[in-house]
Amino acid sequence: MADLFDQSPDVAGQAPTHQPLADRLRPRKLADVIGQQHILGPDGPLAAMLSAGSLANIIFWGPPGVGKTTIARLLADETDLAFVQISAIFTGVPDLRKVFEAARMRRQNGKGTLLFVDEIHRFNKAQQDGFLPHMEDGTITLVGATTENPSFELNAALLSRSQVLVLERLTLAELELLAQRAEAEMGTPLQLAAEAREQLLEMADGDGRALLNLLEQVFAWKPDHPLSVDELAARLTRRAPKYDKSGEEHYNLISALHKSVRGSDPDAALYWLARMLKGGEDPRYLARRITRMAVEDIGLADPGAQAVCLHAWEVYERLGSPEGELALAQAVIYLALAPKSNAAYAAYKAAMAAASKFGSKPPPKHVLNAPTAMMKEQGYGAGYVYDHDAEDGFSGQNYFPDDMPRGVYYVPPERGHERELKKRLDYFVKLRARRSGK
Repeated sequence: MADLFDQSPDVAGQAPTHQPLADRLRPRKLADVIGQQHILGPDGPLAAMLSAGSLANIIFWGPPGVGKTTIARLLADETDLAFVQISAIFTGVPDLRKVFEAARMRRQNGKGTLLFVDEIHRFNKAQQDGFLPHMEDGTITLVGATTENPSFELNAALLSRSQVLVLERLTLAELELLAQRAEAEMGTPLQLAAEAREQLLEMADGDGRALLNLLEQVFAWKPDHPLSVDELAARLTRRAPKYDKSGEEHYNLISALHKSVRGSDPDAALYWLARMLKGGEDPRYLARRITRMAVEDIGLADPGAQAVCLHAWEVYERLGSPEGELALAQAVIYLALAPKSNAAYAAYKAAMAAASKFGSKPPPKHVLNAPTAMMKEQGYGAGYVYDHDAEDGFSGQNYFPDDMPRGVYYVPPERGHERELKKRLDYFVKLRARRSGK
Protein backbone atom coordinates (compact mmCIF):
# COMPACT_ATOMS: atom_id res chain seq x y z
CA MET A 1 0.00 0.00 0.00
CA ALA A 2 2.91 2.34 0.63
CA ASP A 3 3.71 2.33 -3.09
CA LEU A 4 0.22 3.57 -3.85
CA PHE A 5 0.53 6.70 -1.76
CA ASP A 6 4.24 7.45 -1.43
CA GLN A 7 5.30 8.80 -4.80
CA SER A 8 8.54 10.55 -3.97
CA PRO A 9 10.89 11.62 -6.81
CA ASP A 10 13.37 9.05 -8.06
CA VAL A 11 16.68 9.01 -6.23
CA ALA A 12 19.37 10.92 -8.12
CA GLY A 13 21.29 8.67 -10.43
CA GLN A 14 18.57 5.99 -10.43
CA ALA A 15 16.27 7.49 -13.05
CA PRO A 16 14.96 4.92 -15.52
CA THR A 17 16.77 4.71 -18.84
CA HIS A 18 13.74 5.76 -20.84
CA GLN A 19 12.43 8.43 -18.48
CA PRO A 20 9.67 10.40 -20.27
CA LEU A 21 10.48 13.94 -21.28
CA ALA A 22 7.65 15.24 -19.07
CA ASP A 23 9.35 13.75 -16.00
CA ARG A 24 12.77 15.02 -16.99
CA LEU A 25 11.43 18.58 -17.33
CA ARG A 26 9.35 18.54 -14.17
CA PRO A 27 10.13 21.80 -12.29
CA ARG A 28 12.22 21.51 -9.14
CA LYS A 29 10.92 24.74 -7.57
CA LEU A 30 7.86 26.94 -7.95
CA ALA A 31 9.86 29.63 -9.75
CA ASP A 32 10.45 27.15 -12.57
CA VAL A 33 6.76 26.54 -13.25
CA ILE A 34 5.63 27.83 -16.63
CA GLY A 35 2.33 29.69 -16.56
CA GLN A 36 -0.16 30.28 -13.73
CA GLN A 37 1.51 33.52 -12.68
CA HIS A 38 -1.85 34.85 -11.50
CA ILE A 39 -1.57 32.46 -8.54
CA LEU A 40 2.21 31.93 -8.37
CA GLY A 41 3.40 35.48 -8.96
CA PRO A 42 4.46 37.87 -6.18
CA ASP A 43 0.91 39.17 -5.79
CA GLY A 44 -0.75 35.77 -6.16
CA PRO A 45 -2.55 33.84 -3.42
CA LEU A 46 0.03 31.04 -3.18
CA ALA A 47 2.87 33.52 -2.73
CA ALA A 48 0.88 35.19 0.03
CA MET A 49 0.29 31.86 1.79
CA LEU A 50 3.95 30.88 1.59
CA SER A 51 5.20 34.23 2.82
CA ALA A 52 2.80 34.00 5.76
CA GLY A 53 3.93 30.44 6.48
CA SER A 54 0.36 29.19 6.42
CA LEU A 55 -0.84 26.94 3.60
CA ALA A 56 -4.61 26.72 3.32
CA ASN A 57 -6.62 23.79 2.03
CA ILE A 58 -6.80 24.31 -1.73
CA ILE A 59 -8.84 23.11 -4.68
CA PHE A 60 -7.06 23.50 -8.02
CA TRP A 61 -9.62 23.80 -10.81
CA GLY A 62 -8.35 23.70 -14.37
CA PRO A 63 -7.91 21.67 -17.56
CA PRO A 64 -5.46 18.77 -17.87
CA GLY A 65 -1.76 19.39 -18.29
CA VAL A 66 -1.47 22.85 -16.70
CA GLY A 67 0.55 21.95 -13.60
CA LYS A 68 -1.88 20.98 -10.84
CA THR A 69 0.13 17.96 -9.64
CA THR A 70 3.49 19.68 -10.05
CA ILE A 71 2.45 22.77 -8.08
CA ALA A 72 1.03 20.61 -5.30
CA ARG A 73 4.29 18.65 -5.02
CA LEU A 74 6.35 21.83 -4.95
CA LEU A 75 4.08 23.35 -2.29
CA ALA A 76 4.84 20.35 -0.09
CA ASP A 77 8.57 20.94 -0.61
CA GLU A 78 8.24 24.66 0.18
CA THR A 79 6.33 24.00 3.41
CA ASP A 80 8.26 20.90 4.53
CA LEU A 81 5.18 18.70 4.39
CA ALA A 82 5.14 15.04 3.43
CA PHE A 83 3.66 14.77 -0.06
CA VAL A 84 1.07 12.04 -0.45
CA GLN A 85 -0.77 11.62 -3.73
CA ILE A 86 -3.94 9.63 -4.38
CA SER A 87 -6.47 9.50 -7.17
CA ALA A 88 -10.19 9.43 -6.47
CA ILE A 89 -10.57 7.00 -9.38
CA PHE A 90 -8.50 4.25 -7.74
CA THR A 91 -8.98 4.97 -4.02
CA GLY A 92 -11.73 3.49 -1.88
CA VAL A 93 -12.82 4.10 1.71
CA PRO A 94 -10.41 1.52 3.23
CA ASP A 95 -7.54 3.19 1.38
CA LEU A 96 -8.58 6.60 2.68
CA ARG A 97 -8.60 5.30 6.25
CA LYS A 98 -5.00 4.12 5.83
CA VAL A 99 -4.00 7.49 4.37
CA PHE A 100 -5.55 9.39 7.28
CA GLU A 101 -4.04 7.03 9.85
CA ALA A 102 -0.56 7.42 8.31
CA ALA A 103 -0.99 11.22 8.34
CA ARG A 104 -2.02 11.08 11.99
CA MET A 105 1.13 9.11 12.84
CA ARG A 106 3.28 11.65 10.98
CA ARG A 107 1.65 14.48 12.85
CA GLN A 108 2.40 12.81 16.18
CA ASN A 109 6.02 12.65 15.05
CA GLY A 110 6.03 16.36 14.19
CA LYS A 111 5.57 16.07 10.42
CA GLY A 112 2.59 17.43 8.53
CA THR A 113 1.02 15.92 5.41
CA LEU A 114 -0.02 17.56 2.17
CA LEU A 115 -2.57 15.18 0.70
CA PHE A 116 -2.96 15.72 -3.02
CA VAL A 117 -6.22 14.24 -4.34
CA ASP A 118 -6.40 14.03 -8.12
CA GLU A 119 -9.89 14.01 -9.69
CA ILE A 120 -11.35 14.84 -6.29
CA HIS A 121 -14.78 15.40 -7.85
CA ARG A 122 -14.98 11.62 -8.46
CA PHE A 123 -15.46 11.04 -4.72
CA ASN A 124 -19.11 10.86 -3.68
CA LYS A 125 -20.66 13.08 -1.00
CA ALA A 126 -19.96 10.69 1.86
CA GLN A 127 -16.33 10.26 0.81
CA GLN A 128 -15.87 14.02 0.50
CA ASP A 129 -17.37 14.51 3.95
CA GLY A 130 -14.78 12.05 5.26
CA PHE A 131 -12.01 14.59 4.64
CA LEU A 132 -13.58 17.29 6.81
CA PRO A 133 -12.53 16.22 10.35
CA HIS A 134 -8.94 15.58 9.23
CA MET A 135 -8.78 19.01 7.57
CA GLU A 136 -10.23 20.70 10.62
CA ASP A 137 -7.87 19.13 13.17
CA GLY A 138 -4.81 19.75 10.99
CA THR A 139 -4.02 16.09 10.28
CA ILE A 140 -3.85 16.89 6.57
CA THR A 141 -3.57 19.92 4.37
CA LEU A 142 -5.79 19.05 1.44
CA VAL A 143 -4.89 20.01 -2.11
CA GLY A 144 -7.53 18.71 -4.48
CA ALA A 145 -7.43 18.83 -8.26
CA THR A 146 -10.44 18.80 -10.56
CA THR A 147 -11.21 19.51 -14.19
CA GLU A 148 -14.88 20.06 -13.32
CA ASN A 149 -16.55 23.13 -11.86
CA PRO A 150 -16.21 22.73 -8.06
CA SER A 151 -19.48 24.61 -7.54
CA PHE A 152 -21.31 21.71 -9.18
CA GLU A 153 -19.16 18.74 -8.18
CA LEU A 154 -17.90 19.36 -4.62
CA ASN A 155 -19.81 19.53 -1.37
CA ALA A 156 -20.50 22.95 0.07
CA ALA A 157 -18.86 21.89 3.36
CA LEU A 158 -15.64 20.94 1.60
CA LEU A 159 -15.63 24.13 -0.46
CA SER A 160 -16.21 26.30 2.61
CA ARG A 161 -13.01 24.93 4.15
CA SER A 162 -10.92 25.36 0.99
CA GLN A 163 -9.72 28.08 -1.31
CA VAL A 164 -10.52 27.46 -4.96
CA LEU A 165 -7.72 28.51 -7.31
CA VAL A 166 -8.36 28.47 -11.05
CA LEU A 167 -5.52 27.27 -13.29
CA GLU A 168 -5.55 28.38 -16.91
CA ARG A 169 -4.63 26.71 -20.16
CA LEU A 170 -1.08 27.52 -21.24
CA THR A 171 -0.75 30.25 -23.84
CA LEU A 172 1.17 29.75 -27.08
CA ALA A 173 4.02 31.84 -25.65
CA GLU A 174 4.18 29.60 -22.56
CA LEU A 175 4.06 26.46 -24.71
CA GLU A 176 6.91 27.88 -26.81
CA LEU A 177 8.97 28.38 -23.64
CA LEU A 178 8.28 24.76 -22.71
CA ALA A 179 9.40 23.66 -26.18
CA GLN A 180 12.64 25.61 -25.75
CA ARG A 181 13.29 23.88 -22.45
CA ALA A 182 12.74 20.54 -24.15
CA GLU A 183 15.25 21.45 -26.86
CA ALA A 184 17.80 22.38 -24.20
CA GLU A 185 17.19 19.10 -22.37
CA MET A 186 17.50 17.05 -25.56
CA GLY A 187 20.52 19.03 -26.72
CA THR A 188 19.10 19.54 -30.21
CA PRO A 189 16.64 21.88 -31.88
CA LEU A 190 13.33 20.65 -33.22
CA GLN A 191 13.52 19.83 -36.91
CA LEU A 192 10.38 21.79 -37.75
CA ALA A 193 9.75 24.66 -40.11
CA ALA A 194 8.42 27.79 -38.39
CA GLU A 195 4.82 27.13 -39.49
CA ALA A 196 5.04 23.50 -38.42
CA ARG A 197 6.40 24.50 -35.02
CA GLU A 198 3.46 26.83 -34.51
CA GLN A 199 1.11 24.07 -35.66
CA LEU A 200 2.60 21.69 -33.09
CA LEU A 201 1.98 24.22 -30.31
CA GLU A 202 -1.60 24.64 -31.48
CA MET A 203 -2.11 20.88 -31.45
CA ALA A 204 -1.27 20.78 -27.74
CA ASP A 205 -4.39 22.90 -27.11
CA GLY A 206 -2.97 24.58 -24.00
CA ASP A 207 -1.93 21.28 -22.40
CA GLY A 208 1.74 21.27 -21.39
CA ARG A 209 1.89 17.53 -20.82
CA ALA A 210 0.36 16.89 -24.23
CA LEU A 211 2.96 19.16 -25.83
CA LEU A 212 5.82 17.29 -24.21
CA ASN A 213 4.42 13.99 -25.45
CA LEU A 214 4.18 15.43 -28.97
CA LEU A 215 7.71 16.84 -28.74
CA GLU A 216 9.01 13.46 -27.64
CA GLN A 217 7.59 11.90 -30.79
CA VAL A 218 9.11 14.58 -33.00
CA PHE A 219 12.54 14.23 -31.38
CA ALA A 220 12.38 10.45 -31.89
CA TRP A 221 11.91 10.81 -35.66
CA LYS A 222 15.34 12.41 -36.20
CA PRO A 223 14.37 13.86 -39.61
CA ASP A 224 17.17 15.03 -41.90
CA HIS A 225 15.38 18.31 -42.74
CA PRO A 226 12.92 20.68 -41.04
CA LEU A 227 9.46 19.17 -41.47
CA SER A 228 6.73 21.21 -43.14
CA VAL A 229 3.17 21.58 -41.86
CA ASP A 230 1.94 18.86 -44.23
CA GLU A 231 4.73 16.47 -43.21
CA LEU A 232 3.98 17.08 -39.54
CA ALA A 233 0.25 16.54 -40.08
CA ALA A 234 0.93 13.27 -41.88
CA ARG A 235 2.82 11.92 -38.87
CA LEU A 236 0.76 13.31 -35.99
CA THR A 237 -2.94 13.19 -35.27
CA ARG A 238 -4.54 16.36 -33.93
CA ARG A 239 -5.90 16.02 -30.40
CA ALA A 240 -9.66 15.67 -30.10
CA PRO A 241 -11.27 18.89 -28.83
CA LYS A 242 -11.97 18.95 -25.11
CA TYR A 243 -15.71 18.55 -24.71
CA ASP A 244 -17.93 16.91 -22.11
CA LYS A 245 -21.51 16.63 -23.31
CA SER A 246 -22.83 16.40 -19.74
CA GLY A 247 -20.36 18.63 -17.91
CA GLU A 248 -19.44 22.28 -17.60
CA GLU A 249 -17.87 22.45 -21.07
CA HIS A 250 -21.28 21.62 -22.52
CA TYR A 251 -22.83 24.65 -20.82
CA ASN A 252 -19.85 26.88 -21.58
CA LEU A 253 -20.06 26.22 -25.31
CA ILE A 254 -23.83 26.54 -25.65
CA SER A 255 -23.54 29.81 -23.72
CA ALA A 256 -20.86 30.99 -26.16
CA LEU A 257 -23.07 30.01 -29.12
CA HIS A 258 -26.12 31.76 -27.67
CA LYS A 259 -24.26 34.95 -26.84
CA SER A 260 -22.59 35.04 -30.26
CA VAL A 261 -26.02 34.89 -31.90
CA ARG A 262 -27.33 37.57 -29.55
CA GLY A 263 -24.26 39.66 -30.37
CA SER A 264 -24.97 39.40 -34.13
CA ASP A 265 -21.66 37.65 -34.89
CA PRO A 266 -22.36 34.85 -37.41
CA ASP A 267 -18.70 33.79 -37.67
CA ALA A 268 -18.29 33.28 -33.92
CA ALA A 269 -21.69 31.56 -33.75
CA LEU A 270 -20.68 29.12 -36.51
CA TYR A 271 -17.39 28.42 -34.72
CA TRP A 272 -19.14 27.45 -31.47
CA LEU A 273 -21.72 25.41 -33.35
CA ALA A 274 -18.90 23.54 -35.08
CA ARG A 275 -17.08 23.01 -31.77
CA MET A 276 -20.15 21.38 -30.26
CA LEU A 277 -20.87 19.22 -33.30
CA LYS A 278 -17.24 18.05 -33.50
CA GLY A 279 -17.40 17.27 -29.77
CA GLY A 280 -20.30 14.89 -30.38
CA GLU A 281 -23.20 17.06 -29.23
CA ASP A 282 -26.67 15.81 -30.20
CA PRO A 283 -27.82 18.01 -33.13
CA ARG A 284 -31.39 17.74 -31.83
CA TYR A 285 -30.33 19.46 -28.63
CA LEU A 286 -28.75 22.20 -30.73
CA ALA A 287 -31.90 22.51 -32.86
CA ARG A 288 -33.98 23.03 -29.72
CA ARG A 289 -31.59 25.60 -28.28
CA ILE A 290 -31.34 27.46 -31.60
CA THR A 291 -35.14 27.69 -31.70
CA ARG A 292 -35.11 29.04 -28.17
CA MET A 293 -32.69 31.76 -29.30
CA ALA A 294 -35.20 32.84 -31.95
CA VAL A 295 -37.95 33.10 -29.34
CA GLU A 296 -35.87 34.75 -26.62
CA ASP A 297 -33.55 37.14 -28.47
CA ILE A 298 -35.26 37.92 -31.78
CA GLY A 299 -38.94 37.47 -31.06
CA LEU A 300 -41.29 39.72 -32.98
CA ALA A 301 -38.48 41.81 -34.45
CA ASP A 302 -38.39 39.04 -37.07
CA PRO A 303 -41.35 36.65 -36.68
CA GLY A 304 -39.94 34.53 -39.48
CA ALA A 305 -36.91 33.54 -37.39
CA GLN A 306 -38.87 30.92 -35.49
CA ALA A 307 -40.10 29.42 -38.73
CA VAL A 308 -36.53 29.25 -40.07
CA CYS A 309 -35.41 27.37 -36.95
CA LEU A 310 -38.33 24.97 -36.97
CA HIS A 311 -37.79 24.28 -40.65
CA ALA A 312 -34.06 23.67 -40.07
CA TRP A 313 -34.99 21.27 -37.25
CA GLU A 314 -37.35 19.42 -39.58
CA VAL A 315 -34.72 19.28 -42.33
CA TYR A 316 -32.24 17.75 -39.88
CA GLU A 317 -34.78 15.11 -38.85
CA ARG A 318 -35.28 14.17 -42.50
CA LEU A 319 -31.61 14.20 -43.59
CA GLY A 320 -29.79 13.27 -40.40
CA SER A 321 -26.04 13.83 -39.93
CA PRO A 322 -23.93 15.18 -41.44
CA GLU A 323 -26.07 16.68 -44.23
CA GLY A 324 -28.79 17.96 -41.93
CA GLU A 325 -26.29 19.86 -39.81
CA LEU A 326 -25.94 22.37 -42.63
CA ALA A 327 -29.58 23.38 -42.06
CA LEU A 328 -28.74 24.13 -38.43
CA ALA A 329 -25.74 26.19 -39.55
CA GLN A 330 -27.97 28.19 -41.90
CA ALA A 331 -30.42 28.84 -39.07
CA VAL A 332 -27.58 30.07 -36.85
CA ILE A 333 -26.40 32.48 -39.56
CA TYR A 334 -29.96 33.77 -40.03
CA LEU A 335 -30.45 34.33 -36.29
CA ALA A 336 -27.11 36.10 -35.90
CA LEU A 337 -27.99 38.57 -38.66
CA ALA A 338 -31.65 39.04 -37.70
CA PRO A 339 -32.79 42.18 -35.80
CA LYS A 340 -32.72 41.51 -32.08
CA SER A 341 -35.45 42.11 -29.52
CA ASN A 342 -36.30 40.60 -26.16
CA ALA A 343 -39.36 42.84 -25.75
CA ALA A 344 -41.83 39.94 -25.95
CA TYR A 345 -39.70 37.89 -23.56
CA ALA A 346 -39.51 40.78 -21.08
CA ALA A 347 -43.24 41.44 -21.47
CA TYR A 348 -44.05 37.81 -20.73
CA LYS A 349 -41.91 37.84 -17.55
CA ALA A 350 -43.49 41.12 -16.42
CA ALA A 351 -46.98 39.72 -17.01
CA MET A 352 -46.09 36.58 -15.03
CA ALA A 353 -44.90 38.75 -12.14
CA ALA A 354 -48.13 40.75 -12.25
CA ALA A 355 -50.18 37.55 -12.33
CA SER A 356 -48.39 36.43 -9.15
CA LYS A 357 -48.98 39.78 -7.45
CA PHE A 358 -52.62 40.27 -8.49
CA GLY A 359 -53.52 36.63 -9.02
CA SER A 360 -56.83 36.55 -7.14
CA LYS A 361 -58.56 39.49 -8.81
CA PRO A 362 -61.52 38.66 -11.10
CA PRO A 363 -61.91 40.07 -14.63
CA PRO A 364 -64.13 43.16 -15.00
CA LYS A 365 -67.78 42.14 -15.27
CA HIS A 366 -68.30 43.68 -18.72
CA VAL A 367 -65.96 41.08 -20.29
CA LEU A 368 -67.74 38.11 -18.66
CA ASN A 369 -70.27 36.03 -20.55
CA ALA A 370 -73.81 35.85 -19.14
CA PRO A 371 -75.39 32.58 -20.31
CA THR A 372 -78.04 32.60 -17.53
CA ALA A 373 -80.60 35.17 -16.36
CA MET A 374 -79.11 35.19 -12.88
CA MET A 375 -75.68 36.07 -14.26
CA LYS A 376 -77.20 38.95 -16.26
CA GLU A 377 -78.82 40.19 -13.04
CA GLN A 378 -75.38 40.12 -11.43
CA GLY A 379 -74.12 42.47 -14.13
CA TYR A 380 -72.17 39.93 -16.18
CA GLY A 381 -71.54 41.36 -19.64
CA ALA A 382 -73.19 44.70 -18.86
CA GLY A 383 -71.63 47.59 -20.74
CA TYR A 384 -69.46 45.47 -22.99
CA VAL A 385 -68.75 47.17 -26.30
CA TYR A 386 -68.24 44.89 -29.31
CA ASP A 387 -65.01 46.19 -30.80
CA HIS A 388 -66.00 45.45 -34.38
CA ASP A 389 -68.95 47.81 -33.95
CA ALA A 390 -66.82 50.56 -32.43
CA GLU A 391 -65.24 53.44 -34.32
CA ASP A 392 -61.89 52.34 -35.79
CA GLY A 393 -62.67 48.78 -34.60
CA PHE A 394 -61.36 49.71 -31.16
CA SER A 395 -63.52 50.30 -28.08
CA GLY A 396 -60.75 51.32 -25.68
CA GLN A 397 -62.43 49.48 -22.81
CA ASN A 398 -60.48 48.26 -19.79
CA TYR A 399 -59.72 44.54 -19.72
CA PHE A 400 -57.71 44.46 -16.49
CA PRO A 401 -59.37 43.78 -13.11
CA ASP A 402 -61.33 46.83 -11.95
CA ASP A 403 -59.14 47.62 -8.93
CA MET A 404 -55.81 46.78 -10.56
CA PRO A 405 -53.66 49.52 -12.11
CA ARG A 406 -53.24 49.10 -15.84
CA GLY A 407 -50.03 47.28 -16.66
CA VAL A 408 -47.59 48.16 -19.43
CA TYR A 409 -45.55 45.07 -20.25
CA TYR A 410 -44.83 45.03 -23.97
CA VAL A 411 -42.52 47.87 -25.02
CA PRO A 412 -41.29 47.09 -28.56
CA PRO A 413 -38.07 48.65 -29.81
CA GLU A 414 -37.87 50.39 -33.17
CA ARG A 415 -36.09 47.46 -34.81
CA GLY A 416 -37.18 45.10 -37.53
CA HIS A 417 -40.83 44.14 -37.70
CA GLU A 418 -41.43 45.63 -34.25
CA ARG A 419 -41.17 49.11 -35.72
CA GLU A 420 -44.63 48.46 -37.22
CA LEU A 421 -45.90 46.89 -34.01
CA LYS A 422 -44.76 49.95 -32.05
CA LYS A 423 -46.69 52.21 -34.43
CA ARG A 424 -49.83 50.16 -33.86
CA LEU A 425 -49.30 50.11 -30.10
CA ASP A 426 -48.80 53.89 -29.96
CA TYR A 427 -51.91 54.34 -32.10
CA PHE A 428 -54.03 52.28 -29.71
CA VAL A 429 -52.63 54.13 -26.69
CA LYS A 430 -53.78 57.44 -28.23
CA LEU A 431 -57.21 56.02 -29.11
CA ARG A 432 -57.64 54.58 -25.62
CA ALA A 433 -56.84 57.95 -24.08
CA ARG A 434 -59.29 59.64 -26.47
CA ARG A 435 -62.09 57.13 -25.71
CA SER A 436 -61.62 57.53 -21.95
CA GLY A 437 -61.45 61.33 -22.22
CA LYS A 438 -57.93 61.49 -20.73
